[in-house]
Amino acid sequence: MFDPGSLIVGLEIGTSKVCAVVGEVNSTGALNLIGVGQARSRGVRKGEIADAPLVEEDVRNAIVEAEQMADVEIRSVYLGVTGSHIRGFNNRGVHPVVSADREITEEDVQDVIKNAKAINLPAQNHVLHAIRQHFTVDGQDGIVNPTGMLGARVEVDVHVVHGNFNRLQNPIRTVKGLQLEVEAIVFNGLASSLALLTTEQKEMGALVIDIGGGTTNFAVYADGIIKHTGVLAVGGDHVSNDLAYGLKVPLGRAEQLKIERGSATADDNIKGQSFSISSELGLPEKSINLEHLRRIMTLRLEEIFQLIEQDIAQSGLLDYLRAGVFICGGGARIPDILKLAERVFQLPASLGKANSISGIKSALDQPEFATAIGLVKFGSFQQKKRRTGITEGIRQTFTDIFNRKS
Repeated sequence: MFDPGSLIVGLEIGTSKVCAVVGEVNSTGALNLIGVGQARSRGVRKGEIADAPLVEEDVRNAIVEAEQMADVEIRSVYLGVTGSHIRGFNNRGVHPVVSADREITEEDVQDVIKNAKAINLPAQNHVLHAIRQHFTVDGQDGIVNPTGMLGARVEVDVHVVHGNFNRLQNPIRTVKGLQLEVEAIVFNGLASSLALLTTEQKEMGALVIDIGGGTTNFAVYADGIIKHTGVLAVGGDHVSNDLAYGLKVPLGRAEQLKIERGSATADDNIKGQSFSISSELGLPEKSINLEHLRRIMTLRLEEIFQLIEQDIAQSGLLDYLRAGVFICGGGARIPDILKLAERVFQLPASLGKANSISGIKSALDQPEFATAIGLVKFGSFQQKKRRTGITEGIRQTFTDIFNRKS
């Protein structure tokens, strides 16, 4: 058995699957994956809970499978969240240094971060993350840590991710109903980027796109820090819906056709090609035009990429993505998805794979597990901060969100 204190569990309650990943931090501080559990998700729509009892059952199944593989008892999780209500933007906080010697203390740093978080959000919204970008002291910018410097005025730029309080609380309540503690809630787009990007790629500038069943999350890094995040309430399920309508087949068959015959591009070499599928209820076989099938898929996937491209272009970050685009989630398995991404973004695109983690190779290589692995990585960072005595109020933030009266 493993030391419970060294265990970190990431739990993603997705639209198409529930996934739990168990990680262990060894004596050298390295992260090792020791267990994975998953279950088909039945009560989630567009990344948010629509049928709590069903979701609770699916989460229980995934947790039990992860426990059996890792041979541990899971008591707490880092929980991934998504949904169309989640927003990200950049904000600046300002704080005057009032000490007589003008030396900036850790309290000054915490105060300026607190000021940056004190934004005018709707009453029903809650800050999920306020991620430091960089500090400015008396006009000198690009400072990573101002503690110990002299100055009269310290400023900080932060990336704030926030969402609707009640909608964030729904998955928390579901998990707590299973007698599990929630260490923190983490935006899925942030978790995926933590799993996939190296320090060098963050410095060069990179876009991570996580195409799930019901949502597509994305995050932009540049100069080593997170600059932009977003959520589209569109994912792989919408491609299946389009196929069901366009080809006049049941949704289950459309999903099957997407997996077996689909592609993100419709090349000229498939013109005129068709194939037959058996029909239900003894009806005659149905002929499907392959070009028509793939063109339906291309239009929907191209729209997803174009919406992200327009959003990033408006923020002025497209020219900073020198490392290119990294795609994960179940949608990353669609053939030629990288070719389509390269065409839309005019940047190199690659399949995202978890880095800086050892352990279960099958999980590390699968794009569907990127978010859950990233949640484990997030948890390892929090453990390290607690061990070194550096706290940024993350546990308190979570306590606030769960205990606050709506």
